[in-house]
Amino acid sequence: MIQNWMSWEGGTDFVAKTDPSLDQFNVLLHFGRMVHTPVGSAPSGMILWAPNGMGPDAIVGYVSEDPVVGAYFGPNVFAGTPFESAPVLNGKIEITDIEGGMRTRVEVAGHVFEFDLTDLGPTELIHRGMGEPMPFAQQGLEAAAGKASLRVNGEDVKIHVLEHGIAGNSGAIVSPCGVYAR
Repeated sequence: MIQNWMSWEGGTDFVAKTDPSLDQFNVLLHFGRMVHTPVGSAPSGMILWAPNGMGPDAIVGYVSEDPVVGAYFGPNVFAGTPFESAPVLNGKIEITDIEGGMRTRVEVAGHVFEFDLTDLGPTELIHRGMGEPMPFAQQGLEAAAGKASLRVNGEDVKIHVLEHGIAGNSGAIVSPCGVYAR
């Protein structure tokens, strides 16, 4: 029986490396213009920004404009993943439609992250079963982005988007709507 879920509208998501020689990604930006949960709704998402590894300048956690909504994600949706115990960070999230894609602007932990996902492919209906590869089921609409750009505090950051994201999809997507459930 499904007990825990979240849904979103206007989702943007990408996973990248700032240096292709790194063993794993050091950038994950995954946000929704509006995210709905059983405890409320708010612009929300998750961030991993570790430009110099997991040192003191790394930012990791759930970002939300509502701390109650942000605190729901780890134990209820992402349990069993490395993000299960991630902290909740207060932030401001704006996602807007732009020519050929979407732009996301996130203010969190004293930084401003802006990323554009453009050159979108066709929007496709997706269904990933429980554990494929995440410990929750996922349904939604996704369009792979052919181009991704990132600015942090107004400075362009060179990124290398992964071929596949953490959910097995493209490494950069726009998701008009979807749901995670477990």
